[in-house]
Amino acid sequence: MIPTFKYHPNPIETGAFIKGDAQECNCCGKQTDIWYESPFYSREEVDCLCPECIASGLAAEKFNGEFQDSYSVDEVSDPAKLEELTRRTPGYHGWQQEYWVAHCDDYCAFIGYVGWDDLVKMGIDKQIEESYGSNINGWDIETLKQDMSNNGGIQGYLFKCLHCGEYRLHIDCD
Repeated sequence: MIPTFKYHPNPIETGAFIKGDAQECNCCGKQTDIWYESPFYSREEVDCLCPECIASGLAAEKFNGEFQDSYSVDEVSDPAKLEELTRRTPGYHGWQQEYWVAHCDDYCAFIGYVGWDDLVKMGIDKQIEESYGSNINGWDIETLKQDMSNNGGIQGYLFKCLHCGEYRLHIDCD
């Protein structure tokens, strides 16, 4: 069982954490069979972090690091939310630079990696179109419908607002 992360509720399913043979956490020194496998911005080389050291903020404090670049986020009014996102929330892998979206003055929960066909299967493609119109983060919606695929050249990153439940999308390409 891993701690609950408000802004990344399913970090094992998204690949932020890996399950395998026990390794030693570089932060607390305890053996863990679940460790962090996504970006960690620190001057020190860190190979293994357990979920508990991330959730408590101990890893970010000990290694003076961040799990999300604090400049690659939407703006929210409460600095404590940025602190929780960057220093106590596992990140995700992006093609270029990971970006965390916000809605209702709070960061959204990262749901996972998607192509347009995934949005259709989830039944949220129309909601995404209505939210963004013909342009999503500088991308023409028709191009995304044709070319955005999970693990493809144009990648979608799906988020969900914690307050109103609206889905939000970040787009990146290789």
